[in-house]
Amino acid sequence: MDRSAWLRRIAALDPAVPDEAEEIHRITAGIEFPWDVRQALGLALFRTYAVPSIGELLARTGEFTAHTQKRYDDTVLLLGATVERGLDDPDARTAIRRMNQMHRRYGITNDDMLYVLATFVVTPLRWLDAFGWRPLHPHERVAAVAHYRALGRRMGIRDLPADEAGFAALMDRVEAERFRHTEGGRRVADATLALMATFPPFSRLPVPLVRRGTACLMDPHLLRALGYAVPTRAERLAALAGMRLRARIERRMRPRTAMVTVDDLPEVRSYPAGFDLARLGTFG
Repeated sequence: MDRSAWLRRIAALDPAVPDEAEEIHRITAGIEFPWDVRQALGLALFRTYAVPSIGELLARTGEFTAHTQKRYDDTVLLLGATVERGLDDPDARTAIRRMNQMHRRYGITNDDMLYVLATFVVTPLRWLDAFGWRPLHPHERVAAVAHYRALGRRMGIRDLPADEAGFAALMDRVEAERFRHTEGGRRVADATLALMATFPPFSRLPVPLVRRGTACLMDPHLLRALGYAVPTRAERLAALAGMRLRARIERRMRPRTAMVTVDDLPEVRSYPAGFDLARLGTFG
């Protein structure tokens, strides 16, 4: 199997057809760029903490501060079911039902859910534009939007943008208008950053280096909202050079022949004996 085989498959599929859009997104997120997409979605979580209504709610529940590993794992497992199996698979429907139950419990507004969804669309695409080992095919961009629009509809989210430009404009507008430092948002960010420092390969590095390296990948306005120091130009250039070196190495590696699933992730550690999607998340 040559390095461009999956790209040819993506080019042959039609992202306007729902089943084919789902296949494209599975290839992008699970085969071609699994590590990159996970890192980008991790950074997307930090963006949500800088919106006061979201960061303060997460701090009040204590889930992301007292039970950070479990809360992270539950998020990864629930979202993973929607990508790995397709949105109409019974397991995916169970995962979406659990997400909807939790959102109703906390009375999360449509505006906040729409913003979070926008970060899941836009942040990975911008990350891959900057650090991906190959350029994205236009079908991959359309398929990512199609996947999250379909997920948003199943979650009852209203006023969904029609395309990537719409999601990007929404995300940028919300951040310009609403990003603000709060103690709760900072506590949740600190807990998430501490957890990320335990994930391989970062666990082999000094924690301060992991924290500083992660900060180098965050936008300055996000860092200011979270109360983190903005890295120096030299630090940021070094981090960017490291990410681009990684992309060059990946470009020369043999292609994956199967999807990387959540069961393959060493950072998901809460359920060594297995898990029930219907029992993930918070109750009560």
